[in-house]
Amino acid sequence: MSERDHNPSGRRLHLPIAGVTNGPGVNTTGVRKPPWLKVRLASGPNYMALKSLVRDADLHTVCEEAMCPNIGECWEEREATFLILGMRCTRRCGFCDVMTAKPDPVDPEEPARIAGAVATMGLRYVVLTGVARDDLPDGGASIWAAAIRACRDATPGIEMEVLPSDFKGGEPDIATVLDAEPTVFAHNLETVPRLHERIRPAFGYERSLEVLRFAARHHPGQITKSNLILGMGEAPEEVLSSLQDLRDAGVDIVTMGQYLQPTPHHLPVHRWVVPGEFAEHKVAGEALGIPHIEAGPLVRSSYHAGAQLRRALAARAAV
Repeated sequence: MSERDHNPSGRRLHLPIAGVTNGPGVNTTGVRKPPWLKVRLASGPNYMALKSLVRDADLHTVCEEAMCPNIGECWEEREATFLILGMRCTRRCGFCDVMTAKPDPVDPEEPARIAGAVATMGLRYVVLTGVARDDLPDGGASIWAAAIRACRDATPGIEMEVLPSDFKGGEPDIATVLDAEPTVFAHNLETVPRLHERIRPAFGYERSLEVLRFAARHHPGQITKSNLILGMGEAPEEVLSSLQDLRDAGVDIVTMGQYLQPTPHHLPVHRWVVPGEFAEHKVAGEALGIPHIEAGPLVRSSYHAGAQLRRALAARAAV
């Protein structure tokens, strides 16, 4: 099976969601995306050089696997998010284009290869994310920690952001990652409580919040971050409630963006969220006390992540 053949048997990859499944799916014939979602085709010398480097090192990026609309912009600026622990996830979310399949064996050399690529690229800020590895006793926590330390050893002074799974709520495994001292520890909430079980059946809304709370307890002062995807059937007032939940969990940075249907087999888009609504959520969430919210149709969790961190730190210092 090829890497991009996610659905060879034609099985249904999204779960039915009441009031959502008749939305204007991106791939529906005759449905056009609004103008604010148009992006330029990925190109440019830095983009091509980074693409070649990733291939040569046999690495994976979430920029490619999740079909991020900002890949051209970020790669041209030599910013990338590396996907660790392979590219096959043991869980399935209705919005995600990362392959769900039996994972490959863990590659113990992967942290060193990532560190080498980061050093070659001259990065000062790197984001690591990874597939869920429920097949591993520690959920892959030891590889996460090794990757953080390898990057720091290869590039002294580098800032590291990590976006792991929930490790099934296992605090010792979460602590393993935190003890490697990432600059930012992120874990995404993604959607509101009413939709969470149907869209993210292997995750839990409260468990995701507890991961973020634990990170703040385990390492006082740890910068934490989360993400919400809009356009999957949530109501504006539900978004505000989730922002309050994230504030109560002590989260420092929240990103918010528009859901884009990766393939016809994924969850349809319920609605296009206008830029003004994103701006309203940013104002409302920061008024609740979240230091920084990056919100817009094309915003993704790792979009200009270094700049997000600087803005959050400035906001915290101003309080």
